[in-house]
Amino acid sequence: MPKAYVFTRYGGPETEALIDVDRPRPGPGQVLVAVRAAGVNPVDFKQRTGYRRPGESGEREFPAYFGNEVSGVVEEVGDGVEGFAAGDAVFGRPVVGGYSEYALLSVDLIARKPDGLSFTDAATLPVAAVTALDGIRQLGLPAGATLLVTGAGGGVGVAAVQIARAEGLRVVGLASAGKKEFVESFDAVHVPSGPGWTGKVPGTVDGVYDLVGGEVLTEAASLLGDRTKLITAGAPPEVVERLGGSRVARIRSSERLVAAADLVVKGELDPHVTRTFPLERAGEALRAVEDGHARGKIVIEVTA
Repeated sequence: MPKAYVFTRYGGPETEALIDVDRPRPGPGQVLVAVRAAGVNPVDFKQRTGYRRPGESGEREFPAYFGNEVSGVVEEVGDGVEGFAAGDAVFGRPVVGGYSEYALLSVDLIARKPDGLSFTDAATLPVAAVTALDGIRQLGLPAGATLLVTGAGGGVGVAAVQIARAEGLRVVGLASAGKKEFVESFDAVHVPSGPGWTGKVPGTVDGVYDLVGGEVLTEAASLLGDRTKLITAGAPPEVVERLGGSRVARIRSSERLVAAADLVVKGELDPHVTRTFPLERAGEALRAVEDGHARGKIVIEVTA
């Protein structure tokens, strides 16, 4: 039977397990994908604790799959699916599956994997890179403006810094002192996180892309004259709205996936996968992100 890494109830790492599951069957408008790689994101362990994205409702069924972005090869297509066939290399957001050998994907949240894009890199795009792209587009800062990215050393942060630089923005990246060289390697100005960090930001800031939340978000807001240029993917809507900003408006579509892949193929975005783990070590991959010290992206690779 196929294997999947799941959580059996809400809680901590003790709820996680690698189990045998039934092979999913694609419904109308869905494709079954043999997973080759799955990206690991903070939202994965947050969902294990009961977190719901804004707008999500309903009770989760257990055991629940980990994972929100995958790449792989189409095995089977459901009724009404056009444009995709068995053998196609694709990537996208799973409906069922994630850290698993098989996943179901909806055709409106899937894209073909370009030949110049590896399965491993493709698995980093549906959440991290697209979230970064959505935020940069939402801010709409002109070339030459200064963008502050908090949490600049993580998966979304690394993508946001690179996409912003490709659009001609000056970027200041807030990250731990140990990530100084890492952040600077993407042609950003590094500011070490910690008490008094706002006083170390050089010059003025025209926009803030927050990926941390909490006090960091509040402190970052104080640097802006125009709070409409404050966005966050690290805090709830009500928190950032009190500060005059907004959540990143996610555009979940195949077109956005294609746009993110094009950036990688053109050399404007390096997903910067720093560690990979096999499926049987998915728990270690999740801990690498959950401890908050990961650089770039962590990916689970599934043996073909």
